[in-house]
Amino acid sequence: MKKHLSIILIAALGLGTVWAGNPDRAGSAGAGQLLINPWAASNGLAGANMASILGLESTFSNVAGLAFINQNELATVNSQYLGGSGISLNSVGFGTRVGESAVLGLTVTSMSFGDIPITTEDLPEGGIGTFSPAFSNIGISLAKEFSNSIYAGITLRIVSESISNVKANGIAFDAGIRYVTGEDDRMRFGISLRNVGAPMRYSGDGLTVTGTPQGSDGALTMMQRSERYELPSLVNIGFAYDVMKTEQTVIELNGMFTSNSFTKDQFGLCAEARFGSYASLRLGYLYEAGLLSEDDATSAYQGPAGGLGFKIPAGSNGSEICIDYSYRATYTFSGTHTAGLKITI
Repeated sequence: MKKHLSIILIAALGLGTVWAGNPDRAGSAGAGQLLINPWAASNGLAGANMASILGLESTFSNVAGLAFINQNELATVNSQYLGGSGISLNSVGFGTRVGESAVLGLTVTSMSFGDIPITTEDLPEGGIGTFSPAFSNIGISLAKEFSNSIYAGITLRIVSESISNVKANGIAFDAGIRYVTGEDDRMRFGISLRNVGAPMRYSGDGLTVTGTPQGSDGALTMMQRSERYELPSLVNIGFAYDVMKTEQTVIELNGMFTSNSFTKDQFGLCAEARFGSYASLRLGYLYEAGLLSEDDATSAYQGPAGGLGFKIPAGSNGSEICIDYSYRATYTFSGTHTAGLKITI
């Protein structure tokens, strides 16, 4: 009991330390793609299940959950971000055990914005073709079980953003820890640090200006340097508890606090009910200051989220196929829809 109280106290002190948030810095960070959850099951829980998330999806919120993969896991997901905006996310991932207690994972996420008309100062109406921005990140993760109670992991993420003539590249790191305790492992605590890395900077031919100085016969080309921008780093602190755990039904509650370095802090609550080994029902809510009023909200999301999951046995060796769907409500557009397929072999 003393050990459990110590962990709760440490989490509470961490929560008080990072509580303030930084809304005055909103908009000053870049690589916003790193804040968009591309996975289906956790989106149905508003991303608030960082203390209990398992498998490849954990590489987004708390990579320590990757250590719970017992076989090989392959996942693919499509997300229609802010339905009607024409933006979509596609992700694939693969995780496999290496040795007795470690798991190696590889994930790739890309954003598609569709075709955007090319415009110039001379042709502001376009008509000269289109371009498509390319935003992507590749994560290489390693998680390890250190004991029956302690799990930890780290991710190296390569970040890339580009249009036809300007691009930026960078590297970010994530790290996470999970502590499991209580009767029948009913209680979990987690903490993760995400998107830590050196500032990024755009460069390319799009930042050049060509002109002919007065009195000169030749043209000069000047290269402009863009300002560096920080990555959207944050800290997650979460807990999970199984309020009901039988052979047929598990009801799990999660709570999470997120301290963002460049915007408002967030609180998340979610619940997942698992019926046998074949079906899951998920509900979640993510709150930040001003969210209850559309006039004061600075997030596209209203807060509520929900989802469903189904598992289909695919072999006598424990192989299974998982299908997940989630929806997150938004103030503008028609919400975010995410569908995923996961195969365990």
